Amino acid sequence: MKLKFLGTGTSQGVPVIGCTCEVCTSKNPKDSRLRSSVMVTTDESKKILIDCGPDFRQQMLAHKENTVDIALLTHEHNDHVIGLDDMRPLIFKTGNDMPLYCYSRVGNEVKKRFPYAFADERYPGAPAFELHEIENYPFTVLDTEITPVEVIHYKITVFGYKFNNLAYITDAGFISDTEKEKLKNLDVLILNCIRKFDPHPAHFILPDVIKLFEELKPKQLFLTHISHHLGLHDVEDKQLPSGIHLAYDGLEINF
Repeated sequence: MKLKFLGTGTSQGVPVIGCTCEVCTSKNPKDSRLRSSVMVTTDESKKILIDCGPDFRQQMLAHKENTVDIALLTHEHNDHVIGLDDMRPLIFKTGNDMPLYCYSRVGNEVKKRFPYAFADERYPGAPAFELHEIENYPFTVLDTEITPVEVIHYKITVFGYKFNNLAYITDAGFISDTEKEKLKNLDVLILNCIRKFDPHPAHFILPDVIKLFEELKPKQLFLTHISHHLGLHDVEDKQLPSGIHLAYDGLEINF
């Protein structure tokens, strides 16, 4: 299997509109971060998208991705779902509703934000989604077992997803001991890390992530959902403890 980072930025992306800091004005493409999303390619070449934010169209074109077989949604915040309308060309091409897997709460929010996709009589140019409500239990789709990992993002529950010995978690500020058991001794763990300093009410910062790395002991840890406050990619990546890396848009991981 393969995971590709379509975006590794926070809800504002990097560069941030109007910001002139050294990260936002960097010429290094690794310092430009679209909103966080990944594409998982299965052993059978099926495409599993995790989150569909406002940069979805740009991400698909930039990374030469042409299909999505299913989408997993972590939660309902706009930087993770508001790009769903841009799935229309994929839906029109196959003639099938796009399967979305998520909490029932998230599914209800999708219905509110895209009511025209669920109308009894849909406009011919509207998208069409097939909602699959999931709970915190493993499920199999596209011949792939997927294990949800429930984390806390401020005051709401969010799903991360585990495939084989890789787990992807974004928008987390707390992981319970029960859920940590799913994350121990992985080959690859991907965690959100919004900045280096100053505790955040909803997201891990670098000291939190280093502590989790020492506790969970993955072979490799990649940081995502990164803001301009974390610093320049090429500077900060070299200063991280061995085994921890900054992800960047377009990075691919085989697992």
